[in-house]
Amino acid sequence: MTQRKSNIVIADDHALVRDGLRQAIERDARFVVVAEASDGQEALEQIQTHRPDVAVLDIRMPKLDGLAVARELRSRRIDVALVFLTLHDDEDLLDSALELGARGYLLKASAVPEIVDGLRAVADGNHYVSSALTGHLIGRRASSHAKSEVARIGNLSPAERRVLRLLAEYQSNQEIAEQLFVHRRTVQTHRANICQKLDLRGHNALLRFALEHKHEL
Repeated sequence: MTQRKSNIVIADDHALVRDGLRQAIERDARFVVVAEASDGQEALEQIQTHRPDVAVLDIRMPKLDGLAVARELRSRRIDVALVFLTLHDDEDLLDSALELGARGYLLKASAVPEIVDGLRAVADGNHYVSSALTGHLIGRRASSHAKSEVARIGNLSPAERRVLRLLAEYQSNQEIAEQLFVHRRTVQTHRANICQKLDLRGHNALLRFALEHKHEL
C-alpha cells in the first residue's frame, strides 16, 4: 500500500532558506511542500487555505513571528502540527514554543538529515527537538532547583520512569504502550500520575521534563 504523502507549508523570510528546505524535504517521498510564505501573515493565510499536516515556521519573521502565528492558529482552532526553526538556542523561546503546542523545534544550523528526521517524527505524531537543544536543556540542570527535581524523580514508580525515558525518545502513547505491553489508557494514567507527583503543569511540561532529565531516568 502506498503511504499517504504529508503536506507541508514552509514559512521563512529568506528565499534561499525556503528553497533549500523545499529541496531537502521533497527528497523524501512521503512529503510534498504545498505552499511557501515569506512572512507570518502570509504563513497564516497559506495554512488556513491548504490545511497542511505540518507547518514549518521560522521563529523570527516580519509582520507576525512564528509564535504569533501559532497563537492565531490556536485561536482559530486550525489543527496543524507545528515545527519551529530558529537560529537561537534560547531556552525561553523553546519553552514558549512548547507551551503553544509545537511538535518540533529545530535549529537552522542542524544538519539537513536531522531536520528531515524531525519532520518524519512529527508527521508520525511524535515530538522532536534538535539534539543540540536537548544537550543545552540537560546542561542547565546543575542548579539547586534542578537537584530538587532530581530528588522528586525518586518518587516515581519503575513503570513511570520507563514511560518518562520513552517520552524522552519522542515515543507516542501508542508506541510506549506497545513497548511496555500495556493498554494506551494505562500510559495516559501513568503520564497523569507523573505530572501530579512532579507538580508539572502546562502544555508539553512533561516532555520538557523528560528531555531535561533523560540521563537521570
